[in-house]
Amino acid sequence: MGSFVRLFIGIPLAVLVTGGLFLFMAAMIRQDLRLNEPEDALNINITAQIDDSDINNANREFKRPTLDAPPPPPPAVNDPSNRPALDGVRADIPQIDANLNIGTGFNPDRDAQPLVRIPPQYPERCMSRADSVETVVMQFDVTPEGQTTNIQVIDTTNSCLNRAAIRSVERWKYQPKIVDNVAEPRRGVQTVVTFQLDG
Repeated sequence: MGSFVRLFIGIPLAVLVTGGLFLFMAAMIRQDLRLNEPEDALNINITAQIDDSDINNANREFKRPTLDAPPPPPPAVNDPSNRPALDGVRADIPQIDANLNIGTGFNPDRDAQPLVRIPPQYPERCMSRADSVETVVMQFDVTPEGQTTNIQVIDTTNSCLNRAAIRSVERWKYQPKIVDNVAEPRRGVQTVVTFQLDG
């Protein structure tokens, strides 16, 4: 019953409020309200025609730009006292104190000079029974192409390292012996391969 009473009272009240708002808005629209617009309003004309320019007149008015002049060359110096000294720097030859054994076949005159020396790999199985520095004395021949051949162990402080020393020397490259501009084999080249444990 209560909902029926609310419905009976609510519908006329809603119609009355809606009608009042409708009349109020109609009155607002009828009023002659003018905004303060600037007198000089922006005038946009989308149908304006663009005048074609005369190409011949445009070409007559074109002027080529003037290029900058290149800089003048530097002045020539004819004063002989202004030349640098050509003596070079004089210095003493340094003394190198190094104990280097590159084999008995070494000759400064291009006789079996080493070009590539790959250091040997220290075998892990030999580390437990090795001293901090071990040496293997090797003897080999050098072919005319500079390869090592006939590799032998002459003396060693640890025979466990012999195989690693031979593998290392097999990959070495030498400058062969030159006689009358012809490469010849070199026999009996000796060298010492050193194994050193770090730490």
